[in-house]
Amino acid sequence: MTAPLSEIDVQILWNRLLSVVEEQGQTLVRTAFSTSAREAGDISAGVFDMRGRMLAQAVTGTPGHINSMARAVVHFLDAFPAETLVDGDVLMTNDPWKGTGHLFDLTVVTPIFLDGRAVAMFASTTHLVDIGGIGASVEGRQIYHEGLYIPLMHLARAGRMNEDLLNIVRVNVREPVQVVGDIYALVACNETGGRQLLAMMREFALPDLDELGEAVISRSRRAMAEAIGKLPRGSWSASMTIDGFEAPVTLAATLTIREDDMVVDFTGTSGVSRYAINCPMCYTEAYTAFGLKAAIAPWVPNNTGTLDAILVTAPENCIVNAPHPVAVYGRSTMGHMLPDVVYGCLDQAVAEVVPAEGTSNLWNVSLMAGHGLTDTAGSGARAFNVTSFHSGGAGARPHLDGLSATPFPSGVRNVPVEITEAITPLVFWRKEFRAGSGGAGRQRGGLGQRMVIGSRDPAAFGIQARYERAVYPPRGRHGGKPGATGRLSLGSGTALRPKGFQVIPEGDRLVVEMPGGGGYGDPLDRDPALVARDVAFGLIGAEAAEADYGVVLGADGTVDAAATAALRAGRKSLPKETAGG
Repeated sequence: MTAPLSEIDVQILWNRLLSVVEEQGQTLVRTAFSTSAREAGDISAGVFDMRGRMLAQAVTGTPGHINSMARAVVHFLDAFPAETLVDGDVLMTNDPWKGTGHLFDLTVVTPIFLDGRAVAMFASTTHLVDIGGIGASVEGRQIYHEGLYIPLMHLARAGRMNEDLLNIVRVNVREPVQVVGDIYALVACNETGGRQLLAMMREFALPDLDELGEAVISRSRRAMAEAIGKLPRGSWSASMTIDGFEAPVTLAATLTIREDDMVVDFTGTSGVSRYAINCPMCYTEAYTAFGLKAAIAPWVPNNTGTLDAILVTAPENCIVNAPHPVAVYGRSTMGHMLPDVVYGCLDQAVAEVVPAEGTSNLWNVSLMAGHGLTDTAGSGARAFNVTSFHSGGAGARPHLDGLSATPFPSGVRNVPVEITEAITPLVFWRKEFRAGSGGAGRQRGGLGQRMVIGSRDPAAFGIQARYERAVYPPRGRHGGKPGATGRLSLGSGTALRPKGFQVIPEGDRLVVEMPGGGGYGDPLDRDPALVARDVAFGLIGAEAAEADYGVVLGADGTVDAAATAALRAGRKSLPKETAGG
């Protein structure tokens, strides 16, 4: 094309670009070796212009990967200017401060050439099953404990893979086949995206992506400005307390809504932790921006134009702006909580838009056995190291119940237990909703899960736990009750700590009970028919119907309308602090 792009041209090319990045992302999912990519979708994929601006992303992926990767390509271009790259070059890093927040995430960037000229960059990220060091643990005290740290460097030069680097990876990780397999999957997915992009550019006679990229980014930025322009101007502050490790952690934020952008400042947030739950700024920006965009403009495409409308600041050396070389493996522990904090601010500015607090923090079961980890040394029992992605309940929404067993805001999928059972000696004896775990409200909070896990081997196994919401529950909004806290225990009845490495003795079972989301609105305003339905489906107990919701059920499970109306009228006449049971 030589003439300027028309409106129809832009729409056609935009839709084609989305199909390009979606095929890129699906290639990664289909070729990856690890369950975190294949089953949970813990990845990201996108296309960038030669200024390092993200134009489009695959639908598959997590906000932490996508939004932090969106800023990462600039770092690659700073280190390797476009004019120094050649066709067949592939770059990569797992630098937590220039990538996606911890060493377990590998970001691969591939320049794409049309007629000898670099016209685009494809980037992709996946969570690796292992990166060496102390492993999937928050016990590290510095980044150097946490595994192999790969700076921004060439993975391939002119189509020739860096075998020295791959050999270093192989001898530093516990699962070399899976890890190196995932590296090749990242290369393949970028190559697929590049091939499809070049086909598109040739079909439409595009010499470069400059005009299309500018149209995409500028329109997204204008759409965000329009959405922000409908909000009230001002500043609002909120905070929340979560469990932490050595001490409870305060996450505090001030949201300022201006004419066409928003600023979030995390002043007041706790300092860095001795444990690896610290969050680099790139990951803080990623989940803060995601939370706000999801609330006010979910229809706007996610790219550099969108992200530029949300500015994030945090004091140095706080837990959400952790400097090198603090340990950051469990950065999602803090990062996933940030939408809840920001929603506490936004809820004061705009009514009935944001949900109640949810579990937010993933309750993944990171399970393992082997020499030096459990009592399996010398027993002949199988060694394994696996992470199965799961979560508890999401917070109730203003007009809908919370989603159950949903990993908002991470976006990963739960891993089917059959997959984990197939590659380990583990058995998932139970996996069910945790009845009564959602907070009561006009809209009920989502339910957590209850899982019971054992081993087919006559041996112990271990779990690396880094769970939040075990002490401080997800809070409700506007009169909604908090969700249940989570807990770990043995099948034999012994309580376990929700933090750090725990051993499940031979013959015993691990019981994981995940938190539920907070409720929204006064429970006495919930439709009695919905309460009766929840009891019939086993989502809440019959006693909770009366105690929490003021609903009286007959022997046949139907609502006693007269008794319910009398009970609710009496409850609502009580002082507010005692109403609701």
